[in-house]
Amino acid sequence: MIVFLGVAMIAVFMFLILTKRTTPVIALILVPGVFAIIAQASGVATVPDGGVTGAIMNSIRDFAPTAALLVFAIIYFGLMIDVGLFDPLIRGILRAVGNSPVRLVVGTAVLASVVSFDGDGSTTFIITVSALLPVYLRLGLSPVVLTVVACMANGVMNIVPWGGPTIRAATVLNVPPDALFLPMLPSMAAALGVILLFAFQLGRMESRRLQVAGVPGGMLTPPARPGTGAEAGLDSQVPVLDEFTGLDPNRATLRPKLIWFNLALTVVLLVLLVMNVLPLALLFMGASAIAILVNFPTSVADQSERIKVNGPAIVSVVALVFAAAVLVGVLDGTGMDAAMANAIVDLVPPGLGSWFAVITGLVSIPMTFIMGNDAFYFGVLPVLADAAGAYGITPVEMGRASIVGQPVHMTSPLVPATLLLISLASVDLADFHKKVIWRAAILALVMLAVAIAVGAVPA
Repeated sequence: MIVFLGVAMIAVFMFLILTKRTTPVIALILVPGVFAIIAQASGVATVPDGGVTGAIMNSIRDFAPTAALLVFAIIYFGLMIDVGLFDPLIRGILRAVGNSPVRLVVGTAVLASVVSFDGDGSTTFIITVSALLPVYLRLGLSPVVLTVVACMANGVMNIVPWGGPTIRAATVLNVPPDALFLPMLPSMAAALGVILLFAFQLGRMESRRLQVAGVPGGMLTPPARPGTGAEAGLDSQVPVLDEFTGLDPNRATLRPKLIWFNLALTVVLLVLLVMNVLPLALLFMGASAIAILVNFPTSVADQSERIKVNGPAIVSVVALVFAAAVLVGVLDGTGMDAAMANAIVDLVPPGLGSWFAVITGLVSIPMTFIMGNDAFYFGVLPVLADAAGAYGITPVEMGRASIVGQPVHMTSPLVPATLLLISLASVDLADFHKKVIWRAAILALVMLAVAIAVGAVPA
């Protein structure tokens, strides 16, 4: 009975998410709450000391560090974008690519990869498209290529500790995000290398196509492009090729005199992150406080504004984290997770038990495309992780395996950032999918293979 309730709870949750009947936050709170009441009323729940409500509160306390990490990671990277840390990189890429299709497409991969460090796909796509789409159109390159390369880069970089999938996996498994991310660095590096190869290939294909078609540069007129950054609006005209075409170069938040300080602070932050000398939340809290104080030293109003401007993103993500605590608390507090895990173990042939993490990695590729991250990480992963424990596979190993499908996930039409990407570039979704899905699948398999080779995922 408890297994049936657990499966039904996950099914109802997934149905509500996939059909967009409600937001993930509401589904994560109400669906587990209703099924917890049913489980307790029917007497099938294995209620621990403190009851199910106690288990939920314990889960919320466990998730608090993750919420703190998200808050200050969003503030920090949002601030670095607004003060202009990434502007020289964009200018340099535009100067370096010149009129070469190959260099332009490879430069797209580099830019999208770097900007993706903020863990937000929408920001990455806005910056990348607004900076490079005018150049693509002036050279006669297909905007589809721009969307494909940007999407692949963001899909790989999406596994950073403050990125959505890693946070979700760490949250439901109650493990530190850096424990998932750091052993996956070789996988990320290998996938980024493959992206550069794909970018080179796509650039060569576009170059040959233009030679055959005889399309000269400058024949296409770029459409209006969106501005980015906190103060940006919409430009009615696209600047000429030698003009900066990325973030608004006149925004009031720019701090060009402090760029070396901001760069040094960011490098130190990333080094400390990799060294794991302090909890990630503390690192980002300290870095955010220093960055705001140094960049806006005299105005309390400006300091407050730098925090407030990220308010919508912070509220939605933190609400998601604490709502997920309800689902995890109910699964644990009613005994649903253990019962479902035992049922799955009974279904897995003994000979495949040691491959459970690899199977999870393979399953994550199509499932995160079909059902999205919320349904997969909050509904499926906890059950798989509990089942894998019977074969000696730890939750952190399962978490690493579960994030290898992100390159394919980012191609899904269920991802709002991806819909934004193709909208900004005026690209047809079918044309986008024809070029991106099989390449993204190769990236996911490369990440899984490297993770197995270095021991991050057991096999």
